[in-house]
Amino acid sequence: MFRKSSIILLLSAGFFTINAQQTIPFRITKHNNIIVKTLVNKSDSLDLMFQIAMEDASISPERHHKADHIIFDKDDISNDNTVQIGKMNLNNVRFFNNELTGHEADGKIGTGMFSGKTFKIDYDNNRFEIYDKEPDLNGYQGVTLFHENGQFFINADNVIDGKQQQEAYFLLQSGYSGAILYSNAFAEEKELDKLLKVTSEKTMRNSAGESIVTKQGILPFFKLNNSVLKDVPAGFFGGKNKTQTVSYLGADMLKRFNWIFDADRKKVYIKPSKYFSDAYYKMK
Repeated sequence: MFRKSSIILLLSAGFFTINAQQTIPFRITKHNNIIVKTLVNKSDSLDLMFQIAMEDASISPERHHKADHIIFDKDDISNDNTVQIGKMNLNNVRFFNNELTGHEADGKIGTGMFSGKTFKIDYDNNRFEIYDKEPDLNGYQGVTLFHENGQFFINADNVIDGKQQQEAYFLLQSGYSGAILYSNAFAEEKELDKLLKVTSEKTMRNSAGESIVTKQGILPFFKLNNSVLKDVPAGFFGGKNKTQTVSYLGADMLKRFNWIFDADRKKVYIKPSKYFSDAYYKMK
């Protein structure tokens, strides 16, 4: 876990105090993943993907940069690491070894760096903002946030057949490049294979040689609070071997809003970002 970091006081051009905060710059890849530049243990320069569905950090076996100063135990866990991100310094960061990550990343870093603080994912300006008190919420909509085992879930409505709204809970999953991925239970109960227009289908094999069928369909309408998106790409699994236990709200959907998470993780506030009406990401 991460210890609480210090807060830098930012002043506006007119010398009036904005909310006390830190800012962390990031870049967005063409696969919708957020990448932050870090210096680990004052030695290893690593590009880490922000993973909203985890609290700690991890290193990928397919990393592009060396991570020689992260020492793992027999369980592939490394505790008590330091991570510098911009002007912010984190202590006691836990890394897990050999976890796959997104494109262009050496590993992942989670929400533990915002522990106990209100924070914002600002897609308009490519940065995180960390606050020590509630920021200006003008223009934002409040959404109930469900926090479980270090992961965040929200409720949204899905118009599948053009008529009835179907409620579903989604795990915020910034590591999934697409917009929506439905759980097996939801896909089967709502008969997505029959009701959605399927645009692509792919068959893969797992390590046991079993076939796994993934499908991409078009959801007519997706409603998150008062915001409605049309013709949203939605993935789901077909066939006998299905592995998706929860539904994902992926990175392509996340980037369409700016997000402010309260310090208690009971509420998140959303506002359409500059990407709200962009073309959707095409899963391959």
